[in-house]
Amino acid sequence: MDSFCQQLINGLALGSIYALIALGYTMVYGVLRFINFAHADVLMLGAFSAYFLSPAVQKLLPLPGVGGALVVMLLAAMICAGVGVLIEILAYRPLRGRPKLTVLITAIGVSLLIEYSCQHRAVFGAATRPFPELISEKNLEFLGLTISSNDLVVVLVTAILLAAMWFIVHRTRVGTAMRAVSFSPQAAALMGININRVISFTFGLGSALAAVAGILYALKAPGIEPLMGIHPGLRAFVAAVLGGIGNLPGASLGGLLLGLLETFAGGIPGLSNYRDAIAFAILILILLFKPAGLLGKSTIEKV
Repeated sequence: MDSFCQQLINGLALGSIYALIALGYTMVYGVLRFINFAHADVLMLGAFSAYFLSPAVQKLLPLPGVGGALVVMLLAAMICAGVGVLIEILAYRPLRGRPKLTVLITAIGVSLLIEYSCQHRAVFGAATRPFPELISEKNLEFLGLTISSNDLVVVLVTAILLAAMWFIVHRTRVGTAMRAVSFSPQAAALMGININRVISFTFGLGSALAAVAGILYALKAPGIEPLMGIHPGLRAFVAAVLGGIGNLPGASLGGLLLGLLETFAGGIPGLSNYRDAIAFAILILILLFKPAGLLGKSTIEKV
């Protein structure tokens, strides 16, 4: 039982990161109906932003420390929000009236451009860099279980951001505009909603979430490098599909379930080397038997 509870705690921490990344995927899909595959690379940019910002912030606020860590996260989120808006304006906005396949291929191209440009030695270089300690990690003993303080931070930050996203989408004017654009861009435009501004805001918000997720992921990773976003990005995409792409609670549920399954599989002898296979097997099964996801709703399109 102790081993089960320990794996449960580890799985919730990992699943919280996947849920945070999946939120970015599902927000963009909910408004524009396409997958922004460059989202995982914005996660990497968020981690590197924190890496370069930490020395400057440390001159003003102590690091590791809660205040300094919050400032680093906020600045990295702002930088990545700007990057997300820039990607939308330069790469996706000119293709808005084109077939979805064209936009999908462009998203893959943007992702590869960011990854391999950042590997150049004039940018970040391909070498792995140690991530700075933003918050002092301590192991807490509770009922025979070992709980990392970083895991608690991950779960707490994710819960706060999930609540903030729900509030923005369902209780603010811009959230109402986002839902209107998702339902019918043409009708939203006729009602006076600035479509370009709403879509750019959605990209910026999703990219800010990716930046925070990248920092939280880097706290648990051995180091950061330009390709660090590939694996968590793919798993978060699976999580978004698992929970129901375009559905905020579904993305959260899918991320938590995938994190738990991956953690428990890693603790079973003989299955620890097949984590990726398990994740994509889940994706195939969901697409076969419940394409809309666990919390998604099937819709009928009229031709």
